[in-house]
Amino acid sequence: MLKKIKFALTGCGNMAAKHAEAIAALPDCELAAVYDIDQAPLQQFAGKYGARAYADYLLLLEDPDLDVISICTPSGLHASMGVAAARAGKNVLVEKPMALSLDDADRLIEACEKAAVTLGVVHQNRFKPAILRLNRAMEEGRFGKVMHANATVRWNRNKDYYEQKTWRRLKDMGGGVLLNQAIHNIDLLQWMMGRVVSVFGYTAANLGLTEGEDVGVAVLRFAGGGLGIVEASSAVYPRSLEETISIFGEKGTVIIGGTSVGEVKVWKFNSPEKEGVLGPDVNGRSGESPLVCCIGDMAQAVRAQRKPKVDGREGRKALEIILAIQQSSVTGKEVVLPLGAAEN
Repeated sequence: MLKKIKFALTGCGNMAAKHAEAIAALPDCELAAVYDIDQAPLQQFAGKYGARAYADYLLLLEDPDLDVISICTPSGLHASMGVAAARAGKNVLVEKPMALSLDDADRLIEACEKAAVTLGVVHQNRFKPAILRLNRAMEEGRFGKVMHANATVRWNRNKDYYEQKTWRRLKDMGGGVLLNQAIHNIDLLQWMMGRVVSVFGYTAANLGLTEGEDVGVAVLRFAGGGLGIVEASSAVYPRSLEETISIFGEKGTVIIGGTSVGEVKVWKFNSPEKEGVLGPDVNGRSGESPLVCCIGDMAQAVRAQRKPKVDGREGRKALEIILAIQQSSVTGKEVVLPLGAAEN
């Protein structure tokens, strides 16, 4: 019997609960410990999942039974907590965004490399069946020349959302639609289209519910010659409408949407589908959840001493694009990537 990979969760909020349920669904994984500075949610969470409770993060990191520290705290704490975990010899799985600056992202990557521990970033949408199918079509060259692509997030995050967790509205904690919501779809866009070479963007804070932006729009140029459009809003009335990725090529068009990107809306190519590609769960309505797949991949990576499918350098890419959009909005100028150390 395989030794179970022991996870610890930091923070006992909404994402930690989702992580806990995903870990419970994996037979080779176990939630062994949880950390939070607030005793009430900590004890309740630990009791529910039968995990050891820690109110001191440094004591948690001293626990010799732990394999992976899963960081689900507010975004502004991700990098520093990840660095501390790496220095303690623990593997790190960090929620998006992995950091709020490229300097901090690089510090986290370097700390994990120096300690020879595994670093994974939670971009679970990459594991959705429809998205995997799209990625396969891209790799097979079925689109021919890809001309442009869209990443659209039209969601609603109302006053109650920000009042539930005050950090969500704070800019220095990662508040804003680009880092807090749209980063997943921007990650998918760059994963499909490849390296971004320049960005021109605008952002706005229209409703005053967050210090960050509640709308962001941008045009991206890719190294392969294609163009990309990002439209992201957390201020759509009266409810969340869609999260969509669209790819337009000379030989094919694919649109994957739904409220949370995962349903094939359009799938048209000038060549027939290869046998066995469609499968029973093309729209992601059966099988393991994307988060279960993401955490399961992290556990397998730790066990096999390989990189997870979304490692630190992959997680850094969407962060850089978002920082470039924000910088362009401030300067009113096109921003060329990669960003320099003084520009993030």
